[in-house]
Amino acid sequence: MIELRNVNKWYGGYHALVDVTETIAKSEVVVVCGPSGSGKSTLIRTLNRLEPIDSGNILIGGEDIHRPDVDVNRFRSSIGFVFQQFNLFPHLDVLDNCTLAPMTVRGLAPAEARERAMVLLDRVGLSSKAHAFPAQLSGGQQQRVAIARALAMEPPLMLFDEPTSALDPEMVGEVLLVIRDLARDGMTLICVTHEMGFAREVADRVLFMDHGVVLERATPQEFFNNPQHLRAQQFLSDIRTPFSSVT
Repeated sequence: MIELRNVNKWYGGYHALVDVTETIAKSEVVVVCGPSGSGKSTLIRTLNRLEPIDSGNILIGGEDIHRPDVDVNRFRSSIGFVFQQFNLFPHLDVLDNCTLAPMTVRGLAPAEARERAMVLLDRVGLSSKAHAFPAQLSGGQQQRVAIARALAMEPPLMLFDEPTSALDPEMVGEVLLVIRDLARDGMTLICVTHEMGFAREVADRVLFMDHGVVLERATPQEFFNNPQHLRAQQFLSDIRTPFSSVT
């Protein structure tokens, strides 16, 4: 479904993505991890053109998505993206947040859009909150609404950019359970996350990045039990013993 060919991205003099070449299959669940500043969020944002690339190619479904003549709005409507911050429209209730894009972009009739939205809200456990406003919801609830809103466009691909980083610890699990269920339903899913337990349980493959380079690609079992790259070994050691360097 996704092919990256020698993708490079610069921010001024900073080389954020360095010759990234990767293939992701349909229905594959890929977790991208690495230290802060490793390029993982930049990478996922290039997949729906929130970030331009400076060289290389990214193909999704065989289409070069960074061609100058690509209709960006049409393209983005086919990819679900869930941000660190929930980005819900504060002046719309939950149901309207989930129906706005299907009606305005895809032309769904209001009744059909509402029916589909209610099914999705039930799927994420929030059908009872359909007429609540974002400010009346917890962070975990808002992020689950954001997931339902993305799913309302029926995308073949879902991208998650650290979807739990803005949540209080007790709310992380409820969001990860929703993402886990999507993965088990066979959706193509790429998730940037620091939640290593989630990566171990849900991912088909783990990509480990540092300084804009994919240093390791492996199954969760291989990555967590026998990482090959020294930097990956150090990363996992620091996670397991976070205070080992504090004296």
